[in-house]
Amino acid sequence: MRRKQSLKIVRAAACFEAFKGAVVFIAATGLLSLAHRNLYEIVSVLIAHAHLNPASRYPQIFLEAAANLQNSKLLLLAAGAALYSIVRFIEAYGLFYDRVWAEVLAAVSGAIYVPFEIFELLRKPTWYAGALLVLNLAVVVVMVKALRGHRVLESNV
Repeated sequence: MRRKQSLKIVRAAACFEAFKGAVVFIAATGLLSLAHRNLYEIVSVLIAHAHLNPASRYPQIFLEAAANLQNSKLLLLAAGAALYSIVRFIEAYGLFYDRVWAEVLAAVSGAIYVPFEIFELLRKPTWYAGALLVLNLAVVVVMVKALRGHRVLESNV
């Protein structure tokens, strides 16, 4: 019974990973759609549509980024986002079908972010940074417990 409950939690994590992969894949597709277009003009229209002052600090940051972003950098960003989403989809598949390698991947990929999230929380404490840290720690704990469950099952066989 306990293993079934653990499997449900792992499958929920699989759905979350698939969701993250889909969101990043959509973002990569959006980046590719901007290739060979005048990004400065697009950003200017968006700033005007949002009724922002183009001379103020944050809109100016976006305008400068759009002016300095070449198609090669845009394609590199899109490729990186596509690679990230593929890894998330593979991880989701493995978690959903109860593969040990996917639990290891999920535990490691969740643990990688923890030191950065702790640093961010110490630097500038926000509820968002705290929530991200708690969520990633929960994923790591769930995956470690799932891995221990596999080890217990293997030793009983």
